[in-house]
Amino acid sequence: MTHSVIDLRSDTVTRPTPAMLEAMFRAAVGDDVYEEDPTVRALEQETAARFGLEAGLFCPSGTMTNQIAIKAHTEPMSEVICEQTSHIYLWEVGGIAFHSGASVALLAGDRGRLTAPQVEAAIRPANVHYPITRLISLENTHNRGGGSCYAFSELAAVAEVARRHQLPLHLDGARIFNALVATGQDGREYGRLFDTISVCLSKGLGAPVGSVLLGSRAFIEKTKRIRKVMGGGMRQAGYLAAAGLYALEHHVARLADDHRRARELSTALTACPHVAEVLPVETNLVIFRLHDQQPAAAFLAHLKQHGIRATSFGPQLIRFVTHLDVDDTVLARVEAALATL
Repeated sequence: MTHSVIDLRSDTVTRPTPAMLEAMFRAAVGDDVYEEDPTVRALEQETAARFGLEAGLFCPSGTMTNQIAIKAHTEPMSEVICEQTSHIYLWEVGGIAFHSGASVALLAGDRGRLTAPQVEAAIRPANVHYPITRLISLENTHNRGGGSCYAFSELAAVAEVARRHQLPLHLDGARIFNALVATGQDGREYGRLFDTISVCLSKGLGAPVGSVLLGSRAFIEKTKRIRKVMGGGMRQAGYLAAAGLYALEHHVARLADDHRRARELSTALTACPHVAEVLPVETNLVIFRLHDQQPAAAFLAHLKQHGIRATSFGPQLIRFVTHLDVDDTVLARVEAALATL
C-alpha cells in the first residue's frame, strides 16, 4: 500500500477543502481596485469586527500586510522596535530597509516575547545621532519561539508603554487565531491595545492565499495607496476572499485539534533518544534540538524515507507544524517513523 506524503514543513502547505472550494466557486466578485468586490468587503469587515477595529485591507500575503503597516507608520531615519527573531526582521527580505528606509532596534525576548520594561528601555531619546523611534511591533504566536503565546496582561503592559510615549503598536498576527484558541483570549480586546494587526488566513485557517491588515478607517485608507504601489491591487479577488471567509467561519475552533496533535508529537519526540530538547508546545509548532551525534540531515533523510517532510530550523533544530491535513492517522504514521530511528 502506498501512503501519501506527510508534510510537516509548515501550515502553509494545505489545500482548500472541498467545502472551501465550493464557497470560492459561488463567490460574488467585482473589481477590488475600484472597491467593487462584495466578497472582499465582507471579509475585511468580518475580520475587523473580530478584532474590534474599524476597517481592513485584503492583501496577497502577511509579508505585504506587515510591510504596508510599517511603511505607513514610519519614515526614513526612523526605527522599529521588535524582537530579534521577529518575522518582520528575519524573513521578510529586509523589507523594513527596502520599503521604509527605517532602522530596527532588536531585543532579545523570551521565546520571542518582549516585556514592557524591555520595550520602554529601547525607545530612543531625542538625539541628532539616533533614529527616531516610530513603531513597536510584536508577534503572536511567535514562530521562532515555537508558537509561543503572550499573556494578555503582557500585551496590555506593552500597549500602555506605547500609549504613554505616543507610539503606534503593530501586531504580526500570522498565527493569531492559534494564540486566541490556545489562551481563550478575545480578539476584540486586541483592538483596544493595537493600532494595527496583520491577520493571516493561509496558515492554520487553511485558505490558499491572503492576509488582512486591520486598523482605523483613516489608516486603512492611507494604506490602499501603499498596497497599490507594492503591486497588491487585485481585481476579482473575491474568489480568494471567499476562502478566507469560509476559514473564519469553519476553521478557527478546529485549531485546538492541531494543538493537541502538536503536544502528542512533543511527547513522542521527548521519548526519542536522538532528541536533546523539545521547546514547550503551546500551539501547532514543535521545535526540537537533536543531539550533536545525530546529524540533522540524516534525521530528515530518515523521515523522507518514511514519506514525511520536515524542515531544518537552524543548527541541529527541526520544526514540525501540525495543520488541517494532519489527522490522527497521519500522526500515528509519524510516531511510528520516530520509533524506528
